Amino acid sequence: MATASRSRSKIKATTGEPQAFQAEVAKILKLMVHSVYSDRDVFLRELVSNSSDALDKLRYESIASPELLEGEPDLSITITPDREKKTLTITDSGIGMSADELASNLGTIARSGTEAYMKGAKDYGATDAPDLIGQFGVGFYSAFMVADRVEVFSRPAGTRTAHVWRSDGLGTFTVDKAEPGHRGTRIVLHLKEDALDYLDDWKIEAIVRNYSDHIVHPIRLAGEGEARQINSGSAIWMRGKAEVTAEQHKEFFDSLAHTAGPPALTIHYRAEGRQEYSVLLYVPGEKPFDLYDPERKGKQRLYVRRVFIADDAQLLPPYLRFVRGVIDSADMPLNLSREMLQNNPDVA
Repeated sequence: MATASRSRSKIKATTGEPQAFQAEVAKILKLMVHSVYSDRDVFLRELVSNSSDALDKLRYESIASPELLEGEPDLSITITPDREKKTLTITDSGIGMSADELASNLGTIARSGTEAYMKGAKDYGATDAPDLIGQFGVGFYSAFMVADRVEVFSRPAGTRTAHVWRSDGLGTFTVDKAEPGHRGTRIVLHLKEDALDYLDDWKIEAIVRNYSDHIVHPIRLAGEGEARQINSGSAIWMRGKAEVTAEQHKEFFDSLAHTAGPPALTIHYRAEGRQEYSVLLYVPGEKPFDLYDPERKGKQRLYVRRVFIADDAQLLPPYLRFVRGVIDSADMPLNLSREMLQNNPDVA
């Protein structure tokens, strides 16, 4: 069993010597839950993004070690609401975590397992490591916005040993052995009384379609009836320009602008170099009714590695606010909650 350490009530000063900052863990977790995110819905985006990273890691590792797939090549994410138990479960068939990884990745605030994985791949000399989403190591704790208790069951690929991490988000956690189940990770959220609406199928589907619709792995909802896929799993802007037909452009433009007419101009390209990003923009064929409204905001949707961040990122000059479309970048500097851009020369 592992338990988070509590900070000391008093710190003795050591003249002239460097001293480490101390932290009240419970207070930091409370700040994480109540101050970082402005919308509770994003907890599902963060957990689905973590699951997507776990699937990408396994897909990458299985190239050299096919036995890690254990004869089960299905890489997917399943969301299961349970009204009777008041739990929401997010399950992936990804790389999984050992006891030490559970304690390290989930028991250390602001430590990103994904960041450590990418650094390790880079140090090893890998040039084809997957593009992963996680970067700050705080997204997991958004679960405590809607849950008063969280359990994480995990079995690493290629092993038969499973462990469970448990915490109430008040400063401590435990790691214990668990019954080995399916490969990957299962996150069980014991929802607060004011968060039971997240057990509604329609709400889960709406959040996934808004934030995670273009993640390449299938996201299935195991609600009422048979489990069904609720994300499209494809991002039209990530495909080659020659691969997208005019009809597909029209359909995507309609979904953005809610208009029946085709776009007057389509701009589709990928920029590579110091900054890498994909762009798919449309100039409407019809004049928007609020074209001359000075308060009208831009309508360009910002994604980071196919995960939705904002629909009014203001990446184009104000006089081009009538342009609709998507900009997807892995390099955009975001704030901690990943809800807005930071002012930065790269953005300009």
